[in-house]
Amino acid sequence: MSTSVSTKHEYMTPSQIVEGAATAAAVVSAPLAGTWKNINPATRDLVKVVIAAAGSGIKVEAFGACSPTPCDWGSVAGLAYAASVSSSPAVAFSAQYRFSFSQVILVGHLQGKNLIIETFTHFTDGSGRSDYYSTDTMIK
Repeated sequence: MSTSVSTKHEYMTPSQIVEGAATAAAVVSAPLAGTWKNINPATRDLVKVVIAAAGSGIKVEAFGACSPTPCDWGSVAGLAYAASVSSSPAVAFSAQYRFSFSQVILVGHLQGKNLIIETFTHFTDGSGRSDYYSTDTMIK
């Protein structure tokens, strides 16, 4: 009887390898935290996004352009990302919303004093509407 041993190989890019590091740096969400408002007052997309630290992650609360007041999408858990495996200040985030009619993925990254947010909307209600992408520039 022969026994085979399987070894799992993982590929790592140079930026993922931290020489001599015992543990990975924790992502610090402070650079993302706060209330971000769309620089376009006439937007038909996101009006405002509030990001807050929540344990080791973040909470994201998005507000869509509705009339007469913005629609509160609710607060969801999000992920904060650093620029590399060995850095800790957050430079980007992602969050997912699930509605009765759609699924929305938000991804954002800091660009100077702005937060650039990309929105990917997938309709799940059989309405025939096209899934769509939008981008918004936010400022604190």
